[in-house]
Amino acid sequence: MAEQNRTTIRVLVVDDEPGIRDAYRQVLAESDVSQEVEGFRALRSRLFSRNAPERSPAKARPHSTTFEAVFCDQAQAAVAAVNEALAHNQPFAVVFLDMRMPPGPDGVWAAAQIRELDPAVEIVICTAYSDADPSDIGGLVPPEDKLSYLQKPFHPHEVRQMTIALGSKWRAERRIVKLAYFDTLTGLPNREQSHNRLVRALQAAKENDRTLAVLYLDLDNFKRVNDTLGHAAGDELLRRVADRLRNSLRDRADAAVPGAGAGPRLGDIARLGGDEFMVLLPNMRCAADAGGVAERLIEALREPVQLAANSLVVTPSVGIAVYPQDGADAVTLLRHADLAMYVAKRRTPGTYAYYDASMNAIALHRFTIEDRLRGALARNEFSLLYQPQFDVRTASVSGMEVLLCWTSAELGVVSSAEFLPVAEETGLIQSIGAWVLRTACLQAKTWRAEGLPVQRIAVNVSGRQFALADYPAQVAAILQETGLDPGMLELEISESVVMADEPWAERTINQLKQLGISLAIDDFGTGYSRFGRLRNLAVDRLKIGRSFVTSITEGGDDRAIASAIIAMSRSLRINVIAEGVENFPQLAFLQEQDCQDAQGFLLSGPLQAEEARALLKRSGELGEGSRSQRFKALIG
Repeated sequence: MAEQNRTTIRVLVVDDEPGIRDAYRQVLAESDVSQEVEGFRALRSRLFSRNAPERSPAKARPHSTTFEAVFCDQAQAAVAAVNEALAHNQPFAVVFLDMRMPPGPDGVWAAAQIRELDPAVEIVICTAYSDADPSDIGGLVPPEDKLSYLQKPFHPHEVRQMTIALGSKWRAERRIVKLAYFDTLTGLPNREQSHNRLVRALQAAKENDRTLAVLYLDLDNFKRVNDTLGHAAGDELLRRVADRLRNSLRDRADAAVPGAGAGPRLGDIARLGGDEFMVLLPNMRCAADAGGVAERLIEALREPVQLAANSLVVTPSVGIAVYPQDGADAVTLLRHADLAMYVAKRRTPGTYAYYDASMNAIALHRFTIEDRLRGALARNEFSLLYQPQFDVRTASVSGMEVLLCWTSAELGVVSSAEFLPVAEETGLIQSIGAWVLRTACLQAKTWRAEGLPVQRIAVNVSGRQFALADYPAQVAAILQETGLDPGMLELEISESVVMADEPWAERTINQLKQLGISLAIDDFGTGYSRFGRLRNLAVDRLKIGRSFVTSITEGGDDRAIASAIIAMSRSLRINVIAEGVENFPQLAFLQEQDCQDAQGFLLSGPLQAEEARALLKRSGELGEGSRSQRFKALIG
């Protein structure tokens, strides 16, 4: 406890007289201020021993202060000492400066030099002469509230108390600055501080005709960590990420930033908020060097982060903007780096991109989509199409996959590839997804009430929805509200979400299965595919991705992979559906491999609800016949 309550004040004493330096040394050598408090307590005990209450041993020892003093005999040596202390991140709190130190510069010169190096240090001018005017000195070494005066000869307690008072003031101001300009979670400079440093770096770059770069870094799918593991885990992940990024810059050994010097450069990286970070590279040889730094940042996060029982792979997307070609002021440069990051994330997450002017149109289009998407549900701009799924063994309709369409009053028909990522990023997918599920369940209930042979309705679930802790409860509520038989509902979940070896994913799957619904893994084979993992997951169907189906008639790896998926699934008693069937050879291959279901434009494109109803009606009225005859009767 005593060590926790101990504070050390670093002091610089500058005086050309050895005797005065020795006097300072004796004063500051009595390092433990709490000894004086103990002395008063002993005196009280002697005077009032019978009546004074005993101090509880459980209470902590009073806060103690020690001094760490450095001594110099000339002004130039003092300036060098301050510079060295700052370089080692061990700044002085208080500097005692003799006014006259022949033959070198005087204390006022030293004070001005020290103040330029360290604006926060408390400076005390010491003099035995009366010709030193404090008002004149204050004008030369501002600010006046950080400049004090001590008349020689001084009393030892005067020096001690002044050191303690000024040291306490210095520490309090440091705490205030830390709260105002540094992120409390990671210890990195915050948005305000990073902006100030970028402004100063830009000014220096303009004056010295230098190039600098700003890197804007965002973690891919970080929201999923908060949604599934909680904010405490998200905070710990951010701390680990910040440490890795900071260390990767510290370890660069000037390879990408010439002249930067070895050792830590804490000011290079800042946390802007959430999962967004900024890296400032103030001394670039050329714009291409920033790409090397971006690669180091990405590489630093390549290894999984272990949080309790969870092993998390975090990938960053990085945008790069370079002064002067990409912007001449801090706001523009940071905005362009942010935009480049967005483009990198959209193209290929976990990569970096340089800003170029064409990205402005992308940003405007994306902003427009987000703006109109926010009111689309209230304006009834969404609709559903139904992609028929066929049992290729019996040539009958086995299900309908729901496809979401958006026709904006201003933008017209918007591709799902454009608006769904925006919906996921903004969180709008939760309300939109609930509308899709409710509407699909109502439609399936209507078809079943009409006596149509609809076996299942398949609804895609985004990773953001699936990661919500209460998602199974939301599905249960919609099933109860619509009255749909749970056995008719199938939820399609992307392979990357389901196959990630996370306890929460298996837990959510089990909770959904308890509702009586079916679960399918979408685009199986394109990502994490591990058949061993499937044994532990209560899934009912695998969907072979379009990329495999497209080339299965050409032989090669895709054909072999598709065959293996079908065979292994059969051994695990898991059904298989192939999507993207566009020609008869593909369909024939699937039939030969005994694949249960298929969908694609060869069989039917997406249909309006009434068209889907008509197809279901025809399917229910089919008579006996061969598969080819039945398919011909269904699809013509």
